[in-house]
Amino acid sequence: QVQLIESRGGSVQTGGSLKLSCAASESAFRSNCMGWFRQAPGQEREGVASISTDGTTKYAHSVKGRFNISKDDAKSTLYLQMNSLKPEDTAMYYCAAVWASTCDLTSDFGYWGQGTQVTVSS
Repeated sequence: QVQLIESRGGSVQTGGSLKLSCAASESAFRSNCMGWFRQAPGQEREGVASISTDGTTKYAHSVKGRFNISKDDAKSTLYLQMNSLKPEDTAMYYCAAVWASTCDLTSDFGYWGQGTQVTVSS
């Protein structure tokens, strides 16, 4: 019943922007913690941003000031607005959800989407 489906990835040039979407099932969206992660080929998975039910957000240092995580409760959709994109942002991006006592990028996310590819060319 818990389902997360990412979309809106794509290819952009350095400095461009993309806004990723994650359509969530009702059960997934009832999670008190959601986040975006990414993984580039040959690299380990990296936490990008998280958001709790009260709207508190956390960001990886590498994206802080450039990315913004948000959610639309009415649409049960999680978003990741990515600005000033760099080649090092190239990765498969995943949205995730968890019920956790503390919501941040170290939380034990247990529900994952299939991923959407983001490619940034120099």
